[in-house]
Amino acid sequence: MIKNKIKMNEQSPKERTTNFKEVALGYTKQQAIEEAKRCLQCDSPKCVSACPVEIDIPKFIQQLTNNQFKAAYNTIEQDNILPSICGRVCPQEKQCEGACVLNAKFDSVSIGALEHFIGDFALKENYSPSHKITPVHHKIAIVGSGPAGLSNATTLTKLGYDVTIYEALHRFGGVLNYGIPEFRLPNDIINQEINKVKALNVKFEKNVVIGKSITIDQLFTDHDYKAVFIGSGAGLPRRLNIKGENYGGVLYANEFLTRVNLMDAANFPTTKTPIKTGDDVAVVGGGNVAMDAARTAKRLGAKNIFIIYRRDETSLPARVEEIKHAKEEGIEFRLTLNPVAFNGENYRVSTVVCQKMRLGEKDASGRRRPLPTDTYKTFKIDTCIIAIGQRPNPILSRANDQLKTDEYGRVVVNNHETSIPNVFAGGDIVSGAATVIHAMGAGKKAAYAMDQKIKSS
Repeated sequence: MIKNKIKMNEQSPKERTTNFKEVALGYTKQQAIEEAKRCLQCDSPKCVSACPVEIDIPKFIQQLTNNQFKAAYNTIEQDNILPSICGRVCPQEKQCEGACVLNAKFDSVSIGALEHFIGDFALKENYSPSHKITPVHHKIAIVGSGPAGLSNATTLTKLGYDVTIYEALHRFGGVLNYGIPEFRLPNDIINQEINKVKALNVKFEKNVVIGKSITIDQLFTDHDYKAVFIGSGAGLPRRLNIKGENYGGVLYANEFLTRVNLMDAANFPTTKTPIKTGDDVAVVGGGNVAMDAARTAKRLGAKNIFIIYRRDETSLPARVEEIKHAKEEGIEFRLTLNPVAFNGENYRVSTVVCQKMRLGEKDASGRRRPLPTDTYKTFKIDTCIIAIGQRPNPILSRANDQLKTDEYGRVVVNNHETSIPNVFAGGDIVSGAATVIHAMGAGKKAAYAMDQKIKSS
């Protein structure tokens, strides 16, 4: 057996920082088969229970080993209709691969890369989902076309429901489209995966803001929906709440990435959405969004990009692969620092003042708590991008005071049902900002809860 996982082909760091093309080039057919052969086919596979949507991982890997690519795709698609997306953006090292028994002595099986391969192979060969659907003639409305909404829609459609997804923006995909750069998740992959959802007869409506264009009550009274699922995510940025945060040049990662990803700012002046970073760019935060923002700034021409994070490197919440790629691309990590003020002239930022932190005992997250010291450092910057998390947009809760939320604006649910009867919710709007696959898992589980509620009423 090959002890170490087969590395996926990638663009070189020098080449990829000059373009927005995908970094990970995927496995060849032979590489995929050889990597699949490393799977031990455990009797009690921990990788399955570690997957939020519970894909039968050993089964699809065995089918791949036997050159049964269509069968492998069908196995994945039973639980996840977006394998090309999840194979690229899931934190496998913390989920399925983290649970792989090979970790005891060797590298885990590269499950994410194998899912990436099968998903892309299915798109290339134009495999389509094959399901025998028995219509139950009930209409379901879904708010948001991101991962939670797409997963909820496909699960309910397979159960026979007539499903319509309402999207506030002009493109479908939610955070997949506006929040993840093309060098990690190409737009054409998103579009092809969404087309598979459409092929199941899921209907899509764009430019509809539920809570403004249509209220939740109107979905029931005017449009005759039997139930509603809210999967609108957590797209409102968190603030640092420090001096100078309103200066020009201080941006939030949501705005920055949306302008580049969804509004095509990278191609200005061909497109009409300019974005200027300057030479010196600071990014505050240590998650995947922070890595995406820093790497995007590099591709837009910034010369000196650095991450400011208040803990140490072992505590960075970003995927290991994203941290590795950021370092390869010349992104600097300035750790155990916390911004306390922005300075500037004429309301334009010029410096960020950071307080040096020391690490204390572990907190509830299992990481050592950052504690302030009396030491400060000041850095010259042209732009600062804040990426310290997101929270749900309050449009829905403000439009309907019956929708109960917690102190952080997250929708409160009981068995996936909100405080409004027959209105369900899942994904980031319930959990706060999390991963694509966790949102999909929540959407799937909510679909079964919705089905159970409708059939029992």
